[in-house]
Amino acid sequence: MAQTGAGPRTWLVLGDKRGDNGQVEAVAAGLPWPWERRQVQMQPQWVYGKPPVRPSLDHIDREKSDPLEPPWPDLVISAGMRNEPVCRWIRAQSGGRTRIVHIGRPWASPERFDLVVTTPQYRLAEHPRVLQNSVTLHRVSAARLAAAARTWEPEFAELPGPRIAVILGGNSGPYTLGPKTAAQIARRVNRMAEQRGGSLLVSTSARTPARALRAFEQQISVPCFLYRWRPDDAANPYFGMLALGDELVVTADSISMLSEACATGKPVYMAPLGGYGYPMQAGGGAEVDFRFTALTYSWLMRFGPRRLSRDIRLVHARLLSEGRAAWLGEEFRPTTASGPSDIERAVERVRGLLRLT
Repeated sequence: MAQTGAGPRTWLVLGDKRGDNGQVEAVAAGLPWPWERRQVQMQPQWVYGKPPVRPSLDHIDREKSDPLEPPWPDLVISAGMRNEPVCRWIRAQSGGRTRIVHIGRPWASPERFDLVVTTPQYRLAEHPRVLQNSVTLHRVSAARLAAAARTWEPEFAELPGPRIAVILGGNSGPYTLGPKTAAQIARRVNRMAEQRGGSLLVSTSARTPARALRAFEQQISVPCFLYRWRPDDAANPYFGMLALGDELVVTADSISMLSEACATGKPVYMAPLGGYGYPMQAGGGAEVDFRFTALTYSWLMRFGPRRLSRDIRLVHARLLSEGRAAWLGEEFRPTTASGPSDIERAVERVRGLLRLT
């Protein structure tokens, strides 16, 4: 959206991670004023590296990035450590006037920002400028689900109900989605659909290993629609599955996918992955597929600084305590939630920064 009309001048500073950008745009979509996107591209040596935390543009490719020039914004919203120095540089150019909202885990101290919107896995200490949400921000809405349902109902019409949507993630930190784990999850969801006389709607993601998917497929005997993720696919049925699945099963490695599933208000079951030293589900007995980088990540969690790792089990615990999800194989016991949603709380805090109601 271009900056037109009245309201604080707002920039969304976006990088190369779709998940981060999606959270930034989720907040912007709730604001009652216009905003502009500012896409920045990293120089090759900083695509994976951590740039200095000081205000700077030294790590971005100025020619390939959108212009960063006056008039400077009243507000910037961003996510990701590589965008932090950019936002702080913008504030410096404005003479300190620009407010900064950072989503996720910042590398600089919270005092360097006006608001940090985060989730439990980053283990940030309580702070007046930190908003602790249960799940990540997202763009799932009743309108979007209704539109997806209209689009995909003809495709799924012949599959018997109840339909169980299964969203497969991939390797994450100390956890691995390998053939053993994938086969175990497949047997559980196949039995779940079989007992209900229903079917499966299965989608992979960008991180789903091919070996894991093959092992998963070999265990499925019930009617099943399977989508293999493809980049930039306009025919991706993901939101259709969220809309038309009567129950949702999500591998518990992906907090963003769990967040989107929980936003539907349907029963959500978390499928645990096997890991080293930090089991997702206590006593859950998830199969463990060997992956060396998973083992080293578990060492990092045990011996390294907390800021260099995250513990997604803290999000699982929050979802279980709030009655928003259950472990696969256990009973789903929802609670009646009240009060504003995570996205509503974030938007209200942003509005408060600019003294608007």
